[in-house]
Amino acid sequence: MENNNIETKYNKLITAVSIIIPLAVAALFGVNLKKLGYDVEPLHMLPPIYATINGITAVVLVAAVMAIKNGKRKLHENLMKTAIACSVAFLLMYVAYHMTSISAVYGDTNHNSILEDSEKLAVGSSRLFYLFILLTHITLSVVIIPMVLITYVRALAQRFDKHKKLAKITFPIWLYVAITGVIVYVMISPYYVK
Repeated sequence: MENNNIETKYNKLITAVSIIIPLAVAALFGVNLKKLGYDVEPLHMLPPIYATINGITAVVLVAAVMAIKNGKRKLHENLMKTAIACSVAFLLMYVAYHMTSISAVYGDTNHNSILEDSEKLAVGSSRLFYLFILLTHITLSVVIIPMVLITYVRALAQRFDKHKKLAKITFPIWLYVAITGVIVYVMISPYYVK
């Protein structure tokens, strides 16, 4: 009964966080301090850092699965906490970057924030691939928030049967989000406005 209470206790919080985070990110993403006239230094150093954090998250997730398969529950737990911390760090840096910098446009070689016909022609179908990866990355990054939180709370409540069942779905989606975060960075990095 106590385990159900733990899950019930966190359900409202999970729901709130799962709604608030995407809405806050969307709202803050639309706030660019430079465009609003504030004299802020663009945080150009952040994209390679948060892309690296996405890569680290992917490695940590795989290591966590290997740990639990080898019966190392405490290691698994610590690795999962690390993966969550990495995801939070990524999110904070991502928002900070976009609040202080002009967003890059894939294919914009002259860095004027406008994709001209000649630039569009030059990148060809790679732009469609980039947009596909970006859109699935963004969509699944919203979906994964409640999944990670519910999976974590089920472990916290020691409902390991339910935890394991949801983790089998959560893991590949979270891994996809982490890996595509790196791919998005690698593809967009030549077009960052300096």
